[in-house]
Amino acid sequence: MELINFKVGCKTISLKILDILLTERFDNNLTTLPNNNKSFIGVKDYMDIPTPVFDLGIILNNISTEQSNAHILKQLRIWQEKLLNWFNTLQSNLLNSSASISSNDAELQDFILFYKEFNTDNEDLKLTMSRLNEPFQSLLETVKEAISAHNQSDYKQVSALLEKIKRSNLIQLERLFESAKEQITLDYKPIIVFTTKDGLNPHVGLLVDKVEDNIDYKKEDIKPLDKLTEVGFDLDPQTKNMMRGLIKLSQKHSVLIDPSVIFKPTQLEESESEETQAYGLF
Repeated sequence: MELINFKVGCKTISLKILDILLTERFDNNLTTLPNNNKSFIGVKDYMDIPTPVFDLGIILNNISTEQSNAHILKQLRIWQEKLLNWFNTLQSNLLNSSASISSNDAELQDFILFYKEFNTDNEDLKLTMSRLNEPFQSLLETVKEAISAHNQSDYKQVSALLEKIKRSNLIQLERLFESAKEQITLDYKPIIVFTTKDGLNPHVGLLVDKVEDNIDYKKEDIKPLDKLTEVGFDLDPQTKNMMRGLIKLSQKHSVLIDPSVIFKPTQLEESESEETQAYGLF
């Protein structure tokens, strides 16, 4: 059985190659229709056939990758601004205050947790986040030296140390923040996978993050989910119906998806109209 792996957020999913008609770049040019399914993002023509497109990230992760990326970008911008404001306030105190001051970096401890516990499958982004530690710790050490010099009234040394921070640590941190934001933005190039039930006509389009690789698997190598779903956690019916098993990859598993069972009429709410049930789209 030949399968193609796709990335969806932190998950890897597999589709049989015979279930795929075409993949194309998502250009955010879908026709939207009123409906109550949060994973339905619009309609796209495939060979003049209007085909419903669903965000697989919302189906599998309860959040789209676009929303997840926006959340991370917001956190990076908040910390970038907070760090600069903290330093500016400290610098003002060091240059203008004659009173003894102490290091007040307690509010930045959460920043250390943020970048040390940051989890991503993007290796470049992971490396960028790990590089924040060295200039940030160096900044904190130099700040302590500047505070000590200030408390000893060595204002010339204070000025020299502050300039050192601005020329070195802050510039490095600024570049790393910008690099991380750029990697998040540029790495997200979602595609639509048009699936089929008969090999000719489109069934649904699935929005995924990117294509991973092709693999060949025997049926007996696909592990069933029965045992997993018996040990205390629930899957919503929509997700459970489309999952066919787990496939062992090098360091983790891929979830085998059967797109032909997505949004079958029997899975629709009874309140839906007969026409909608017949199409089986929403």
